[in-house]
Amino acid sequence: MLKRGVSLFFLFILTFAFLQNRAFLYGQDILTAEGYLKMVSDHYAGIRDYEANIVIRSGNQEMIGRVSHLSPKLIRIDFTRPAEQVIVYNGEILTVYLPEYRAVLNQNIARGRNQGAGLASAQGLSLLRNNYVTSFLTGPNPEPLDDNSGERVVKLKLTRRSIAEGYREIILSIDPNSRMIRRIEGRTIAEVDVRFDFTNIRTNQGIPEQRFIYDSPPTASMFNNFLFRDNE
Repeated sequence: MLKRGVSLFFLFILTFAFLQNRAFLYGQDILTAEGYLKMVSDHYAGIRDYEANIVIRSGNQEMIGRVSHLSPKLIRIDFTRPAEQVIVYNGEILTVYLPEYRAVLNQNIARGRNQGAGLASAQGLSLLRNNYVTSFLTGPNPEPLDDNSGERVVKLKLTRRSIAEGYREIILSIDPNSRMIRRIEGRTIAEVDVRFDFTNIRTNQGIPEQRFIYDSPPTASMFNNFLFRDNE
């Protein structure tokens, strides 16, 4: 009888301990994919400016350059491949200089249109959180950026909420230590895979607004609204 009583006592203690632990676990904040994306978005919101090396791959084409961003919406990319090509976005007008054709292309951009590298900003991440459903690609733990890569990132999968979005699906690869976006992969509505890689990122360098004012070559031809009309 004593042994039975002792056994019941220890069973009670173990059960009570389990229930306490269970209550503790349920009381903790579980890091969801949406919560992780918000954490990254909040981190970007605290960054005034950044510079990074950028590689853009679309199909078999590869472009290499240096991207500059000034919060909240100024972006400039100076390319070394193609040499001298420039892309500047001031929050309203996208300007592209094509040295091969001596042409400057200007496009008014309606709000809500996601422009690739512009997703790597507080404003871009806010749009993603509103317009895409977020989940972990495989889980919350860091995984290799590529097969056999020693670089580890947290990967988020974003699926569009409506057909109005320019990308059907987006994969964000995030450095778990710096909380900076290392890679953006997207599939466009035309079924084209696009990838943006960011390396050598430097934040809060005091980038002046003047950097985002583009003076086009005097001999270049100007073309406006080359992609679509602003009301489309």
